[in-house]
Amino acid sequence: MPEVTKPYVPGTPCWVDLVVPDQREALDFYRDLFGWQGEPGPPETGGYAVCALNGKAVAGIMTSMAQEGGSKPPPAWTTYLAVADADAAVAAVNANGGTPLTDVMDVLTLGRMAVVADSTGAVFGLWQAGDFFGAQVVNEPGSVVWNELNTADPGTAGSFYSAALGLTHSPMEELPGYSALKANGRVVGGMQSLEKSPPGSPSHWLTYFCVDDTDSTVDALTKAGGSVLKPPFDMVAGRMAVVQDPQGAVFALIDATGPSPEAG
Repeated sequence: MPEVTKPYVPGTPCWVDLVVPDQREALDFYRDLFGWQGEPGPPETGGYAVCALNGKAVAGIMTSMAQEGGSKPPPAWTTYLAVADADAAVAAVNANGGTPLTDVMDVLTLGRMAVVADSTGAVFGLWQAGDFFGAQVVNEPGSVVWNELNTADPGTAGSFYSAALGLTHSPMEELPGYSALKANGRVVGGMQSLEKSPPGSPSHWLTYFCVDDTDSTVDALTKAGGSVLKPPFDMVAGRMAVVQDPQGAVFALIDATGPSPEAG
């Protein structure tokens, strides 16, 4: 099992969570789809649910809260990048054309976090590990296997992540138009333009979950009320699909295993 037992190298995707109007519905849906175990958490964390796969933390699910003006954010999966100092990271985001969307906040003794947007508008989180460093299992069925930035301007985004978070990027020869994002020289994610995204899509991070069988998982998802944006297709890393859960959050499925988890 690709188990992670120590903090992630800064810049590495270390956690994903889902914000939806109906937390209970989402917990039930992902339990049935991926085998997750999770229940709403204590009031001091806003009821945040840490979902587990075989007893190991794999992802979070929370109820969307009304923002200023009374509107709620759309259902979405958020990718969190590990940072050594959340306050310094937010300052670097701000200094390099990004936008802080929340203040830096303590999550009990678990860590410090903030949500920001990069210089092309893609939203992501920052996580400074305390007692909790992030996903304890990755790259196996039912867990995160890849995190991908789809951006309106790869050149601008690449410069932003390099300057603000120390992530470098380089073309992946086997995937024309696709770049690898590297933390400390090791591939930790991908980046591409919005060319393959639905027309009108904003810049965004896409979470890929590993599955045993993409086609059967898509069938189960549709029977449970989810929808398919890109039906299963074969590509260099495996067979993948892009889907939405019943509340509209978008994610990808792929029957592949990724690079081994990198901690440090």
